[in-house]
Amino acid sequence: MTNSATVDTAAQQAGLTNQAPVPITVARGDGIGPEIMQATLDILSAAGARLSIQEIEIGEQLYKKGVMSGIEDSSWDSILQTRVFLKAPITTPQGGGVKSLNVTTRKTLGLYANVRPCVSYHPFVDTKHPTMNVVIVRENEEDLYAGIEHRQTDEVYQCLKLISRPGSEKIIRYAFEYAVANNRKKVTCFTKDNIMKFTDGLFHKVFDEVAAEYPQIENEHWIVDIGAAKLADSPETFDVVVMPNLYGDILSDVAAQIAGSVGLAGSANIGEKAAMFEAIHGSAPRRAGQNLANPSGLLLGAVQMLVHIGQQDVAQLVHNAWLRTLEDGVHTYDIFKEKVSKQKVGTQEFSEAVVARIGQVPETLQAVRYQAPADADPTKPPKPIYTPVKPANKELKGVDVFVHCAGIQPNDLGAKLEALQADNLRLQVVSNRGQKVYPQGFAETFCTDHWRCRFLAPEDGNITHQDVIDLLKRIAASGLDFIKTEHLCTFDGEKGWTAAQGT
Repeated sequence: MTNSATVDTAAQQAGLTNQAPVPITVARGDGIGPEIMQATLDILSAAGARLSIQEIEIGEQLYKKGVMSGIEDSSWDSILQTRVFLKAPITTPQGGGVKSLNVTTRKTLGLYANVRPCVSYHPFVDTKHPTMNVVIVRENEEDLYAGIEHRQTDEVYQCLKLISRPGSEKIIRYAFEYAVANNRKKVTCFTKDNIMKFTDGLFHKVFDEVAAEYPQIENEHWIVDIGAAKLADSPETFDVVVMPNLYGDILSDVAAQIAGSVGLAGSANIGEKAAMFEAIHGSAPRRAGQNLANPSGLLLGAVQMLVHIGQQDVAQLVHNAWLRTLEDGVHTYDIFKEKVSKQKVGTQEFSEAVVARIGQVPETLQAVRYQAPADADPTKPPKPIYTPVKPANKELKGVDVFVHCAGIQPNDLGAKLEALQADNLRLQVVSNRGQKVYPQGFAETFCTDHWRCRFLAPEDGNITHQDVIDLLKRIAASGLDFIKTEHLCTFDGEKGWTAAQGT
């Protein structure tokens, strides 16, 4: 550890010696979590961070006690009081109805923005992309991570993908505001709206609308498959990338790894009223208790926390000291490389090396500089993070009835369903896994035991809920097992459903 004089100097440079400590909640987690958290806290303390720490227990020990959420109710009191949560990785048991504490925390606290800087540290950390400096901004609350799944038949399972306009606007606006605040030049959107035209299509549409409000920031959209290929091959062409939840989860790990190592990446989870900061890697129980783990990911998450709570000067001290440590070749085992690294160290020794360099800046790597945000113009109202949607004129035009039926041919099922239709609710199409199989389907199309049967009112006609109920009664009486319905509605005259493949 460094001597007290160096610590005092660092605290004075940070300008925080007379500031009241900021309350934060800390959880040491599982596996390597306690070791890397201690290393992180040691560095923050030495740099003069003014923190009032409340510790809580989360993770594996609670799961073993039967607390299936991984966090006790009393611990929420601390998080809700401090509104700032610094969390080490935890070990989540597989299966058994156990929910991810990360997902639970993000959704409970409304932490809609997941921010993951992915930076290369060439030539001190091995990478094929020496100039990479990409920030992934991932939507954090919805998409497939809504976790709404069902087994519907013997053969078919379902997961609902939910994309909302408010959720899309919040994350996209955050990405552009982040770009403005951090002098970034471009925001890129990844979706798969050539296939998922309503869900990903909405995200793309909102991106275009929000982008128009930031003419000083370049914007572009990529289909996620080719965009991911481009990100992996030429990440230097990207700056800030905003994505729905699943794509962002996958590609932020990819981006972190190709930058040098997932172990070096920190993560911020930002909401309107709270925030959580962490490393993006897991708890690595095989490395626990061996003084091996690299604390860098959690430390850089803590740097993001310092910026969030207004201690930009301390964040700058810590980040530059960390960069100088990398530059001096003091490396943990995971990034140690002969002829580049100079000293292989453990977790504790690495933290001591960072502490010893507080107040120094890197000479080859680019030093960071964090500035407090400029005061907002009091004459201008704050920009809303999303605009409430005006209710549309909604009209019920039909219904998709999903049927569990094994060992039947499409034409036989279609004929049976046509006998159950009414004058105001006619069978239009039967599809299997989204592909039209009746009428005029192809014998080559493979079918499971899960069928979507679409009934529509005649052109310009409407139906009522009672019409749907009457149809379901007829279907049930025929012996068919209906398992789900989806109403087909227009919104201000615009169809709220997509066609089956092949129609």
